[in-house]
Amino acid sequence: MPHLRISEAAALLGVSDDTVRRMVDSGRLSGGIDEAGRRTVDGAELAAVAQDVAHPAAVGTIGAASARNRMRGIVTSITKDTVMAKVEMQCGPFRITSLLSRDSVDELGLEVGSVAVASVKSTHVVVEVPA
Repeated sequence: MPHLRISEAAALLGVSDDTVRRMVDSGRLSGGIDEAGRRTVDGAELAAVAQDVAHPAAVGTIGAASARNRMRGIVTSITKDTVMAKVEMQCGPFRITSLLSRDSVDELGLEVGSVAVASVKSTHVVVEVPA
């Protein structure tokens, strides 16, 4: 399972590092220590918490729109069949679903708790893995 640093988990949830530390200390998230001695959280548990704390954002009036949007988030669900896969992500307050080939999911190494980037253009969502 992927493990994420406290600061990365906080950025994905849109909260402070201290908030994530309190989640670990209270038992809401499982914590650990990486090889560099930094505190980490379990990616799959973080995905579940991201879904739990997500709130729809007020859109308001739109003055201009971008033709392309990229949203960094955490993979919350993957459903595979023999050819295709459905990948769900929580990107801040947004739940993103992408249908892509099973081979793509395997090649990207995606699993629940992985950090990924959803690129949205029109009706297509492209999932990328940050470098």
